[in-house]
Amino acid sequence: MRIFLNHQLGSIIAAMSEQIENTQPQKTVAPDDTQPIKPIKKSPMRWRSILIGILGLLLLVGIGGYGGYAAGIGDRQSAESEVTSKQLNEQYTLALDDITAGRFEMATQRLEYIIKKDPNFPGAQEKLTEVLVLSTIPTSTPVPTATSTPDSSGAESAYLRAQQLIQAQDWPNALSALDTIRKLDPTYKTAQVDGMYYFALRNHGYNLIVKDGNLEGGIYYLALAERFGPLDNTANGLREGARAYITGASFWELDWKQAVDIFAQVGVGWPSLWDGTLTASQRYYQASMRYGDELFAQEEYCGAYQQYTNAMTLGNLDQTSQANYNDAFTGCYPATPTVIIPTATVATEVPTEVPTDVPAATALP
Repeated sequence: MRIFLNHQLGSIIAAMSEQIENTQPQKTVAPDDTQPIKPIKKSPMRWRSILIGILGLLLLVGIGGYGGYAAGIGDRQSAESEVTSKQLNEQYTLALDDITAGRFEMATQRLEYIIKKDPNFPGAQEKLTEVLVLSTIPTSTPVPTATSTPDSSGAESAYLRAQQLIQAQDWPNALSALDTIRKLDPTYKTAQVDGMYYFALRNHGYNLIVKDGNLEGGIYYLALAERFGPLDNTANGLREGARAYITGASFWELDWKQAVDIFAQVGVGWPSLWDGTLTASQRYYQASMRYGDELFAQEEYCGAYQQYTNAMTLGNLDQTSQANYNDAFTGCYPATPTVIIPTATVATEVPTEVPTDVPAATALP
């Protein structure tokens, strides 16, 4: 930009110099020359070009200055974003350290701060859910036991019992049997026991979510299973749905818009997912009506009508929503007034007097 401006300025100075030279006398007049000197006419087009060049230069200078100002603002915003990102990454690292050390309250505060600053921060919402689950699990004080020689026969017996319980799909007792194996002999069939742990933890967590509506407990056991191997798509998707359900329930009766937005997604993917009280589909149905009532009270009739329509795909509206639905439809789609075009009436003049004279007969020739 600077090189271009210098080039433009040089061109304008050269043009002005040429114009000045053109206004100087072109030849020397001899003393005996009797011819009159003709004045040299100045070219108005040349001055106009110079003026346009100066204005163009000023315009370019202004554009260059604005570009520098905008670039400065962009650099400042980028620097602020970089600083914020660095701070959030540091807080996330510290939160992970707090979780490892069992400082769940401090980890919760850090994760909530991160989510407040950046709701889409990778892994923050999942870790917060995990911390909330871990903080509700009572901790037990380990009782020291005397060191003894591992009892292989006892481990073998527990192993056979664990296999039978897994075949019977008795996941809690199967996990108890696996714990017994590890207590008796931590080195006994390590790979096989790890596989059985994964299978039992995965299915127990799945059942807690699907059958019992224990979302937090199910998420916890699926997280334990993930320590032995990656979760399959079904279990991982169910865990994500449970996390979304918990988030949507946290907005219940506090922010109906957020509740509708979340349960609209959960209800499509996992309509029967529940927390022991309501399924995701039922929550979407009720949240749509309540959000519709809220929009109706704000006289946002079209938005209210849409929410009532969404709820009606899942069930009948309650009395309040049904009454609002009718008024919302009228408010959103008002009737078009009928224009009556008056027609002209042609008045016919009726004679008021009836002639009584009988015309005389005309004689025939």
